Amino acid sequence: MLNKDALLQELTFKAVRSSGAGGQHVNKVSSKVELAFNLFESSFFNEKLKERLINKLQNRLTKEGVLMLQCDESRSQHKNKELVINRFFELIEKGLIIPRKRIPTKIPRAVIKKRLKIKRNLSDKKANRRKPDID
Repeated sequence: MLNKDALLQELTFKAVRSSGAGGQHVNKVSSKVELAFNLFESSFFNEKLKERLINKLQNRLTKEGVLMLQCDESRSQHKNKELVINRFFELIEKGLIIPRKRIPTKIPRAVIKKRLKIKRNLSDKKANRRKPDID
């Protein structure tokens, strides 16, 4: 569906120092990977697809239309880069899915009858709890 190689050309990566525990080694290596993708300036998507992605990803985009993702799960920079790329493609693919329009269905006659019968039974049960009317 997606030409992933062409889309990879538009991604920019940046390696930064990861936060959290790790001892002396964590202060020396840049294992955290940040991915940036400028959706507004992308030549991969046409205007219709861009509009759909902007609507779906509006909470994740910056004001300039840049999608920022980061990963620091692994101690390996290459593994983190691989993870963030997979996460990016999942986001894009989910954003491009067109939801099907719901077709409202008619309530079956048997279901309506069953509901009314239960209602009538409950009403009779409550009516039987009252004191009899002696007039």
